[in-house]
Amino acid sequence: MRLDIRYRTVFRFDAPVRESQNEMRACPVTNDRQQLLSYRITVEPSARTLSFADYWGTRVDQFGVTDSHTALEVIAEASVETQDPLPVSSAPRLEVLGDPEFRGGHNEFLIRTRHTDWDDAMAQEARSLVQAEPDVVGAVTKLHEFVGGRLAYEPGTTEIGVSITEVLAKGAGVCQDYAHLAVALCRSIGIPARYVSGYLFSSSDRTGRIDGDLVRVQTHAWFEAAIPGVGWLPLDPTNQLAVGRQHVKIGHGRDYDDVPPLRGVYSGAGIPEVEASVEIRRMDPARQPSTLMQPSLLAAVKAPRTRQQQQQQQQ
Repeated sequence: MRLDIRYRTVFRFDAPVRESQNEMRACPVTNDRQQLLSYRITVEPSARTLSFADYWGTRVDQFGVTDSHTALEVIAEASVETQDPLPVSSAPRLEVLGDPEFRGGHNEFLIRTRHTDWDDAMAQEARSLVQAEPDVVGAVTKLHEFVGGRLAYEPGTTEIGVSITEVLAKGAGVCQDYAHLAVALCRSIGIPARYVSGYLFSSSDRTGRIDGDLVRVQTHAWFEAAIPGVGWLPLDPTNQLAVGRQHVKIGHGRDYDDVPPLRGVYSGAGIPEVEASVEIRRMDPARQPSTLMQPSLLAAVKAPRTRQQQQQQQQ
């Protein structure tokens, strides 16, 4: 699927500021599921941009405005071609997670961080959820489903910096909270997991539905779990979907702090108001159905089952 993305952020200050230094992470990555076709960034007032890849491999566009200004507008425009990932071909048993070489190669995605600092109760909950699962894929799936069942999508109920224990107690949050909780649960039982920042071509973060060929949304977040001998399994706990062609990845890290869309500092007494938006347009509608719904998670990682078959199994 060909998607054109326009990510715009505007800062308006109530008094002039003398200088601002900023860095943006908005450029889609090229990987085995998506290919970046074009990308450009525009800054007003005009500023020179320095681009580089950070430690995690995410492109960073760094720029500074040194003249006095009362507004700053940053626009990142990208075109990307996406596709659904291949189904997971194997499901190693949970015992493989203890392999020293595997753990050593994924150590950075096993540690606690500011946004993924789980407690003993959360770790015990994760262990009880997966105790009947024979393999890593089944365990990750169970934790993914738990997050979707425990949190309600309610914008404004949390903010960046709220602990995941508080998020779990409230039972509500936004996509960043879903992703952080899933990452923490995985890490608490020895499954390496990383936070992903990106875009979702959907009319609503709450449903994952696509209606029409143009949507106006915000940036999105999901997570990836490491499967020994296989690679990274990307899942969207907010929408309870396997990550597919409507998901566009920007980058990943240990948590939100490693891949914030835009971060900066400024000098002056002005207080900013921030307006951010993402506009995504599907450029090949003739080859796509009018409403794209990603198949269920289990359909992406195991043999497909109908909803009726799932209900019969649960009875």
